[in-house]
Amino acid sequence: MSEDKPAETVETTPAEGNAIPNGKGHEPGEEITASAKTPPAEDGENPHRTENAGANLPESQEFLSGVEDKKTTRFTDFEGKTSFGMSVFNLGNAIMGSGILGLAYAMANTGVVLFLVLLTVVAGLSSYSIHLLLKSSGIVGIRAYEQLGYRAFGTPGKMAAGIAITLQNIGAMSSYLYIVKYEFPLVIQAFLKVDKPAGEWYLNGNYLVIIVSIGVILPLALMKQLGYLGYTSGFSLSCMVFFLISVIYKKFNTPCPFVDFAFNGTTKSVVNISAMEPGGEENPACIPKMANLNSQTAYTIPILAFAFVCHPEVLPIYTELRNATKKKMQHVANISIAVMYSMYFLAALFGYLTFYGEVEAELLHTYSRIDPYDTLILCVRVAVLTAVTLTVPIVLFPVRRAIQQMVFPNKTFNWPRHIAIAFILLTFINLLVIFAPNILGIFGIIGATSAPCLIFIFPAVFYIRIVPKEEEPLRSVPKILAACFAGIGFLFMIMSLSFIIIDWTSGTSKASSGH
Repeated sequence: MSEDKPAETVETTPAEGNAIPNGKGHEPGEEITASAKTPPAEDGENPHRTENAGANLPESQEFLSGVEDKKTTRFTDFEGKTSFGMSVFNLGNAIMGSGILGLAYAMANTGVVLFLVLLTVVAGLSSYSIHLLLKSSGIVGIRAYEQLGYRAFGTPGKMAAGIAITLQNIGAMSSYLYIVKYEFPLVIQAFLKVDKPAGEWYLNGNYLVIIVSIGVILPLALMKQLGYLGYTSGFSLSCMVFFLISVIYKKFNTPCPFVDFAFNGTTKSVVNISAMEPGGEENPACIPKMANLNSQTAYTIPILAFAFVCHPEVLPIYTELRNATKKKMQHVANISIAVMYSMYFLAALFGYLTFYGEVEAELLHTYSRIDPYDTLILCVRVAVLTAVTLTVPIVLFPVRRAIQQMVFPNKTFNWPRHIAIAFILLTFINLLVIFAPNILGIFGIIGATSAPCLIFIFPAVFYIRIVPKEEEPLRSVPKILAACFAGIGFLFMIMSLSFIIIDWTSGTSKASSGH
């Protein structure tokens, strides 16, 4: 079998009616049995590699004829119809989570320069990681994360990818709904100017989360394809642009050191900061730190890693991209990452320069301490609530896809099951949020475990296993780089988890103590 056969298959099939076995449609069950039954290497090569490549060509032809004859609809067995712009919106929306609210706090705990370095590194690594995923998916013609896992390591690989995606995205959805639970009542309270709530139902975050889940998220989550969510994603991103503009505007309209609306305890912390740096002409509380390490620095690394996790969404968006090629999808990813990178940095910088050491883990709360009835900030809060609410359906898609792959691998698309999974997931996440700990705890633990797997470890090890040895020997530069990349992921996971455990045991953690 010549070296370039698998590549040929991948190049020719999309043109012939998108018959790529993308691991979703085309009955993944058939595909699995086909590759499992392939006899071991005939010509003494590595059996694993021949099996992958050998199974690929007949499979594709077999599927091709099957598609021409039957025209049956599978999960994602359709030609990509989503435009380039809509795909950028969807991926951008998947990246842009509530993480942006914690970035000013992250900057306060790392310093401006160190934050910029970390953010740049994480953005670059995320882009490289998407490159690894796209290259692996191109070689075997599969566009589902779980099926890449299956190709690389059989069922354990599929289950590992499915479980990591499920955990990661349930964590993300929980943190988004947590913001709704936490912010929405405060916004309504401020709009109605209710100083002391007397237990009204519409000021109860738990009821509001359920209402938003049923009224907004569920209908969007029931869409059959991600592409349809491009419009809501575009709207969601424009809400975040409004948030950014307001943060920049506020920087120039907030005195420093700021005066707490309730005058409670601000003086104490300002005195503490002053003690650290001997006073000059400027108030020391208002001098930005270029580099800063403290116990809370441990949280910034997972929060930053969480900031660019869009990997579970990459392959579903790739599947739906019109005239999809690897290069085109990489452009989509790079543009999304670049736009989010600049928005993240600006939001963190101006948020930090407004409050310096006083900034809270949730940026918008810090503004409320100055003036709870500030109209602009109330509008920003509504915008952020809208944005995170509209991100939930995008994040729910890969979880549903992972569950379908793990539990119902050879079933075709089925509306009752599609609806039931979304409903059960949302119910579960609502229960989690109603009885959940503080938002930083959610971020920290999930960011430290599943994010490194999805960003670093899985793409790298799948790539090493899937790319044939004839094309790239184990000692070739790309594979060595991929191995280092996986190593970075492990280091990153161990470091973050140990930081968080040390932080918790020493009792200084914000996550364990609540607000």
